[in-house]
Amino acid sequence: MFKLFALALAMMAGAAHADTELHTDLPLAYLEQTQSEARNQPLVIFLHGFGSDERDLFGIKDALPSTWTYLSARAPMPVAPSGYRWFTKTPGEGEYDGETADLQRSAALIQDFVGQATAKYHTRSDRVFLIGFSQGAIMAYEVALRDPQRVRGIAALSGSVLPVLKAELKPDPRLNELAIFIGHGTLDQALPYASATRADEVLRGLGLKPTFHGYPGMPHTISEAEVQDVKLWLEDSLK
Repeated sequence: MFKLFALALAMMAGAAHADTELHTDLPLAYLEQTQSEARNQPLVIFLHGFGSDERDLFGIKDALPSTWTYLSARAPMPVAPSGYRWFTKTPGEGEYDGETADLQRSAALIQDFVGQATAKYHTRSDRVFLIGFSQGAIMAYEVALRDPQRVRGIAALSGSVLPVLKAELKPDPRLNELAIFIGHGTLDQALPYASATRADEVLRGLGLKPTFHGYPGMPHTISEAEVQDVKLWLEDSLK
């Protein structure tokens, strides 16, 4: 999980104050940081990993432009003792995959969440980004590769393109404008580094040109260097 790094980042940063109120007016519960009467600002939506919650990635916003709008969504399925998940992992020792029904339900919720948030915060789909970690990264792939016109881009941190999604992908001209950042630690013990290289191969096979960053010695977490790389990628994607 990412909590320790997120907490340290939030303490170091002197950016805008985080909103600690859990909002429930959209299809997923979420935390929010926005400027009053913000219009046409970039909208960044964080999707946390297995067993975590909406607080986990929210600290990343403190390293990003303070005028943008940030939402951090809570996955819909509870995990004992106090976390949440986007889907149930399929049993067995094969490649990491997810239960199709769970993936479909969560993807539909995220799609609706993105659409309603885009309208609520008065922005455009070409200024909306998903940043996901682990299961959240997997869901970012699920949503964006099936419905690429809903967002400008996704940052998949320590994630994977699941076999169930890979089997259904095919070249689509709508994918041409989708920006993708892949970041992964070489010592990831939960989703191996090969998950990232396979995702990169799949995307390039579709004609995409993802930005790929491997982080030597990094386990299943997010480093400060990776956050800075994401920041540069976000800013470049808006040019």
